[in-house]
Amino acid sequence: MGHAIHRVEHFEIVAPYTLRLRFADETERQIDFRSVLKGELFGPLQELKVFNAVELDTAFGTLQWPNGADFDPETLHDWPQYCEELGAMAQRWAQISDPPVDPRANTRMEPTRR
Repeated sequence: MGHAIHRVEHFEIVAPYTLRLRFADETERQIDFRSVLKGELFGPLQELKVFNAVELDTAFGTLQWPNGADFDPETLHDWPQYCEELGAMAQRWAQISDPPVDPRANTRMEPTRR
């Protein structure tokens, strides 16, 4: 038994960080991406100008951004199934890419004195 291969055929920006997608199987999905825009790869998309630079990658049938961020077309197609898990992963990405700053840390690029 095979599994369906989904392809994004068309998209439009309908609100800040929100896209309406149409897939090859005629499914339509509106996705608000704000909850997953964290971490090293997706964090830069918080800048609306960067988010709005999204393009359709016709070779792979998915969306891509200039910084290399993209989503598996199956994830986009079945977003309600994945959004909670992706949101939790995004929280972990944020912790990894934005570690807490030690108040004693030398953040001014001055030589450390011993």
